[in-house]
Amino acid sequence: MNLVFKTAEESDLIALAQLLADDKLGTSREDQHLPLNQNYLNAFQSITIDPNNELIVVVEKNEVVDTNEVVNTTKVVGMLQLTYIPYLTHIGSWRCLIEGVRIHSDYRSQGLGSAFFKWAIQRAKEKQCSIMQLTSDKQRPDAIRFYETLGFRASHEGFKLKL
Repeated sequence: MNLVFKTAEESDLIALAQLLADDKLGTSREDQHLPLNQNYLNAFQSITIDPNNELIVVVEKNEVVDTNEVVNTTKVVGMLQLTYIPYLTHIGSWRCLIEGVRIHSDYRSQGLGSAFFKWAIQRAKEKQCSIMQLTSDKQRPDAIRFYETLGFRASHEGFKLKL
């Protein structure tokens, strides 16, 4: 596989919405209709103009020979959002929050998630973050086990309030 980690582009939005819906929980909370729900575009634009947010995708690039012509194809196979947050605690340190982690179902259990997190951890270090944190829905035990293999620990109890 020829994989590239890059900043998401607006042209990736349909693929990103499909990735977000590519599991039991996502199917029930994401909008898979086309044309794409305007809220996805609004959120994307807000993320891209915020210097403390990065929406990163993993793209698989291939060359296909079709009737003696080389055709380059790309497919978005993973995504995550990094948000850099300044804190007064921990002596005024920065944290990196990881959200919206998805790997396309055809690409899971092949090491892509580990490689993606290795990249994300390095990126957080480059941004001078001293803590990296994430949340995972308790209904995703496989994801929780995966995060624990990367060294993440459930050191805090998290709470959410839907508004």
